[in-house]
Amino acid sequence: MAFPVVDNDYLSHVDKARRDLRALISSRNCAPIMLRLAWHDAGTYDASTKTGGPNGSIRNEEEYTHGSNSGLKKAIDFCEEVKSKHPKITYADLYQLAGVVAVEVTGGPTIDFVPGRKDSKISPKEGRLPDAKLGAPHLRDIFYRMGLSDQDIVALSGGHTLGRAHPERSGFDGPWTEEPLKFDNSYFVELLKGESEGLLKLPTDRALLDDPKFLHYVELYARDEDVFFKDYAESHKKLSELGFTPRSSGSKIIVKDSTILAQSAVGVAVAAAVVIFSCIYEVRKKMK
Repeated sequence: MAFPVVDNDYLSHVDKARRDLRALISSRNCAPIMLRLAWHDAGTYDASTKTGGPNGSIRNEEEYTHGSNSGLKKAIDFCEEVKSKHPKITYADLYQLAGVVAVEVTGGPTIDFVPGRKDSKISPKEGRLPDAKLGAPHLRDIFYRMGLSDQDIVALSGGHTLGRAHPERSGFDGPWTEEPLKFDNSYFVELLKGESEGLLKLPTDRALLDDPKFLHYVELYARDEDVFFKDYAESHKKLSELGFTPRSSGSKIIVKDSTILAQSAVGVAVAAAVVIFSCIYEVRKKMK
């Protein structure tokens, strides 16, 4: 499918959709599932084959019925309410915008959102998302395949500060933090505390403590929420743009290069004129 034309009209629809998403997420307390939708649509990306990623394909029944996507049809339906008001926006942009808004309305960092993703009807095969029952090597396999780093793994795991696991969806039950509708660094604080009654720690969560490289970031983020927010915003942006290059960036480079060339041309012309006038002046001087 074609890329959307990101003109002023499209940006206006994005702004209106953002407001509608903010109201919807706040009124229905659905930030966790909206963030999960954005992550699961983007997290299928394969950097080597350039397939999957944030392209809206999770709306296909073939994909939202994957075991790892259990329960996400509800979030897709929520987004459809917004899409019906702003049909010009691609599903790919809408789902990622929903994730950005979900973080922001629950007190998290502001995440830079650049629209222009195109939709796809092609769904990747099941098995590209993390398996919560596995450990550090599995996490690296999944995230490295996307082109992300160890730091991204830990920062994005901090998204578990929102929401809870449901046994009918994942086989696990319970929230990761005491306030599952508040985005903060408490996921890392609780992780370092060890077992806490009523709070969940998945094998993939414990893996962050067992691996020295992961543990470094866990301790940093537990100690400094500002650093976590900064790193999370950057990692979330990377996740939301896997396989997507904002088309506007290219035109900016072209404009910049053209400006430099034009300025150079003017400079050469001025220099040439100075030389010519100097020669004329010298000739007239000698004639006198």
